[in-house]
Amino acid sequence: MRIAICNEMFEDWKIEDVFTYAAELGYDAVEIAPFTLADSVLDISETERSRIRKAAEDAKIEIAGLHWLLVSPPGLYVNHPDADIREETRDYFLALVNLCADLGGEVMVIGSPQQRNVMDPLSFEEAWEYARATFSESAALAGERDVMLCMEPLSSDQTNFITHPDKAVEMVRAVNHPNFQIILDVCSTAKEGIDMPTQLRKHAQHVAHFHSNDDNGYLPGSGNVDYPPIIEALKEIDYKGYVSTEVFDFKPDPKTIAKRSIEFVKSLL
Repeated sequence: MRIAICNEMFEDWKIEDVFTYAAELGYDAVEIAPFTLADSVLDISETERSRIRKAAEDAKIEIAGLHWLLVSPPGLYVNHPDADIREETRDYFLALVNLCADLGGEVMVIGSPQQRNVMDPLSFEEAWEYARATFSESAALAGERDVMLCMEPLSSDQTNFITHPDKAVEMVRAVNHPNFQIILDVCSTAKEGIDMPTQLRKHAQHVAHFHSNDDNGYLPGSGNVDYPPIIEALKEIDYKGYVSTEVFDFKPDPKTIAKRSIEFVKSLL
């Protein structure tokens, strides 16, 4: 297992400074939210991509990949009733795959709850098929670029589309591509009252990424989640991916959060 930290909590930090600080703390990788780099990944030049990748290499840290994929630019939606919006979103997904590969990243987290809700007048089945088509085309390019797309089941207070790991795996089987698997997130699973160790064992062959946090949306170990059985389950399934901390409360400051998070995770590993 490798330990990572998500970068959006380092508000106003230069990405190279995030790399340096995370490496100093002992993190193996940084997971990047693309909106922290540019409003649109289409605006990130080849030169800038090379510079970011070299900055990580100089800091001796990996770029785990990308998450919060569709926050920016506005208007993207994987299963929108409007075919033009779906096409634009598909094209942007392909651009994200290329960015991830260009940066040397391994995984892309398909979260973005507000860009995937089932929207009237669509039925769930229609929205499902639209999403599947978007993911299938993206998975084909991901296979070519050696990037893993990870479907994230999110809690029902965030979205009405894929809220349980079983449903995420159903989408994996529908897409039917080795570069399309799942990520499990501690906070979302806890909010849904789902036992994480059980899900890790049940879906071991499909778990390609993991987000550590707690049921309060804060750093791991700060809430009510029983973490030791989760880490033991990750060990039991021989999970070799990233355990990446993603928090939704940035107080008191990113340095404190990053330090306390890695100390807690390392104490269990």
